[in-house]
Amino acid sequence: MFNPDQCLKERYQLQQKLGRTAAGRQTWLATDLQSNEQVTVKLLAFSPEMQWEEFKLFEREAQVLQALNHPRIPRYRDYFSLDKEAGLKLPWFGLVQDYIPGDSLQELLDKNKQSSEKQVREIATQVLDILIYLHELSPPVLHRDIKPSNLILGEDQQVYLVDFGAVQAQAAVTGVTFTVVGTSGYAPLEQFWGRAVAASDLYALGATLIHLLTGTAPADLPQKEGRIYFRDSLRDSFASHVSINPQFITWIEQMTEMELEKRFSTAKQARESLEHGLMQSYTSTSTNNHKSSFREIKVNKSKEQLAITIASRGMYNLFQIVIISCFCSILTSLIFYQEVNPEVSVLAFIIFFFFVGREKITRKTYVLLDRSRNLLKIERKTLFIKHGLQQQAMTEISDPFFVKKAGKYEIRLPSTQNIYKLGGVSDKQDAVDLIQEILGWLNLK
Repeated sequence: MFNPDQCLKERYQLQQKLGRTAAGRQTWLATDLQSNEQVTVKLLAFSPEMQWEEFKLFEREAQVLQALNHPRIPRYRDYFSLDKEAGLKLPWFGLVQDYIPGDSLQELLDKNKQSSEKQVREIATQVLDILIYLHELSPPVLHRDIKPSNLILGEDQQVYLVDFGAVQAQAAVTGVTFTVVGTSGYAPLEQFWGRAVAASDLYALGATLIHLLTGTAPADLPQKEGRIYFRDSLRDSFASHVSINPQFITWIEQMTEMELEKRFSTAKQARESLEHGLMQSYTSTSTNNHKSSFREIKVNKSKEQLAITIASRGMYNLFQIVIISCFCSILTSLIFYQEVNPEVSVLAFIIFFFFVGREKITRKTYVLLDRSRNLLKIERKTLFIKHGLQQQAMTEISDPFFVKKAGKYEIRLPSTQNIYKLGGVSDKQDAVDLIQEILGWLNLK
């Protein structure tokens, strides 16, 4: 059908096939005889068996590429048809772009070339730069098929994004049918529902980074609560003396959250988070309507210390009401009479019992993480009484988590000896934000 040295449109001389392509599709390395430069020629056969949407995607790819201008997206050159070419039984369409010499990340994986954390971070940064450009166009351009085979590591050590065959140049609109595209393991669930958004490309990038770090395709890794679970595979992939920064792992996990509202919403947010470790900022802002119902958490941090105050509100029980009322009545009597006056104490008890019983109590938990002293310190305060002091070596604690209990999201901090309860907050997003704050600080180097 097509052969090396064959010349198309009297201009593009084919040299060799590139990559693995499906039936009715071919990709060739060719020479542009007008410029004497190497180019990539993608060819699509318009056969009776082909779905009309396949042709529309190919045509859309050509239209979108004409409007793009980014140094790490191969430049559009030409689009043509071969329906009148001699010897062809079917009409063919061709798309010509700059050729990028180098290897795809999939080819490197196939050669069992291990990617270091530093290399994967650099790949993530470069691809995010490309996505920031695409997503900030008007209308936004969604690639919808980011995976190792569509990322080329050029001879200049720059990463190039190729194959815009699944590109979407407009936002999804309710009631409009879209072609379902993407690759299993890399495409998020909403994309298979035909509702791709900018964060869908971020998921695919996150899944690609997991593949590079573990050497295992995301579809072959276990799933945990809808998320790709890759921590065990990381331990298996790297030598015992090599560790991956936990903060980077957490960042990838946020990139590959199944729920859109938990993922980074823009490539710019993901890029800033990767650079500065501000995980909590984008956990909370990914849901635009999120507002804390009560200012329950305060955080002060430096490189050496992280101080957290959690104010948990809840109703008094009867025992607490009696104890607090007794204490306050005696204290009132001592303040005004310098002795315990029975009549004043009883009156004060009734007043405090009545008001305290109707009010909610605010219990504050003070958490201090001190890197210089290797200290975790937890202390609680009810009204003006401090109690429940706990201390632990900071190096013995592990990742925090939360559990839902009695309408509250209780934050827990496990250690080798205990599981510390830091208090509950009413808003789930606040709990998630605080956990990300702690994780980010613990992993700060």
